[in-house]
Parts: sequence; C-alpha cells; structure tokens
Amino acid sequence: MAILIVNPNANPAVTSAIDATAEAFRPASPDAIEVIDLPDAPFGIESQRDADLVAPMLSRLAAERQDLDGLIVACFSDPGVPGCREAAPYPVWGIGEASVMTALARVESAGVIALSESAIARHYRIWRRLGIASRIAGEVAVDLHVADSVDGAALPRLEAAGQTLIARGAEALILGCAGMGHHAAALEARLGRPVIDPVAAATGLAVASALTASRGLAPIRTVL
Repeated sequence: MAILIVNPNANPAVTSAIDATAEAFRPASPDAIEVIDLPDAPFGIESQRDADLVAPMLSRLAAERQDLDGLIVACFSDPGVPGCREAAPYPVWGIGEASVMTALARVESAGVIALSESAIARHYRIWRRLGIASRIAGEVAVDLHVADSVDGAALPRLEAAGQTLIARGAEALILGCAGMGHHAAALEARLGRPVIDPVAAATGLAVASALTASRGLAPIRTVL
C-alpha cells in the first residue's frame, strides 16, 4: 500500500498534526502512508487565491507520483482535486468531500466548523457541486488562521461553534480544517455529537480503496 497525504501549505505544525492522525491507519509497514507538505506553498490556505496557487503544484505532484495507490489533498477546500484526478491513474481524495460524505452516511444533517467567513463561501461551492447543500445545517467560523487551528487554545472556540450548529439542527459536526483533527475526541466528549476529523475520514476511505484494489477489484475512486 502506498498512500500519499499532501498538506498543501508550508506549515510544518499542520503537517505534524496530519501525520499524527495518519499514524492510526498505518499497517505493519510504517512507509505505507507518507505525509508531506509543499515548501513553496503559502503558510496556510486562507483564500481562493491561495487555493488557486497550489492547484497546479498538486496536479504536477499527482502526475509525477505514478507509484501511488491513492493521494489525499489535506485541505478542507479541496484545492486542485479535479486536476489531480485528471493527472493520476489512482484515486484522489479531498478531505472536504470525504468528511462530509462520512458524516452524511451517519446522520441526515451535519454542520461544519470553519476557520473563517471567507472559507465558508469556498466550501459551499463544493456542497452545491456535490448536490448536498440542503443537508448542511450550516457553517460557523471560529476566526482563526490555519496555524492557530493546531493550538489547544482553539478548543473553546470550536466548542462554541459546535453548540451553535447543534442549535441549528446539526446531528454531527465536521472539523473544517486539517489542523483541527486532534481536537475531535475532546470536542465529541464535550458536545455529545459525532465529530468528524476530515483527515481521518479521507485516510480511512483511501486505505479501504487500496485494500479493495489489492483483492483484484476496481479501487473506489470517488466519494460521490
């Protein structure tokens, strides 16, 4: 199994958080799931311009790495995912798509905890494209930078946002940034609702796809 998870920013703290999530999915071989970042990328994906900037970097990487069983783009806005899917002969997963479909497989309506108001607009373009916008109870921004999402001080803001979304009818909560994942267990305990770590959701699907392909069956290629 060879799965590559790409943090499409240059923040090593976020890359470390992603790698910690991936560790639970690694089988006997420690090299089965590799986690990297993009040194020439912005420090965080915090605008459409940032997302557009990294898209060609990701597409080139997908085309160059012909040895993979799967590629995960670990940014909730799923930058460059369509281009990567054109370039790669293997499945490509965006953590935004993967986390929402994981949540909606469990509940009828889910809410998203976003980093910023500007991120919400990017996300809703994805939800409308996928035809699931009506099942998103809402998104609430916590007004943090990507670098701050990793910090333990972010937890009270995430909890407050989760409470707002539950009041709006969210039956599950989705963490809208790759760096937030390590808060999932504490937040689920505090709020009493399923909390979806987007990196874990995408990694679980990528591993399942690779195992399916190893049995001689066609790999799972898309979430929707």
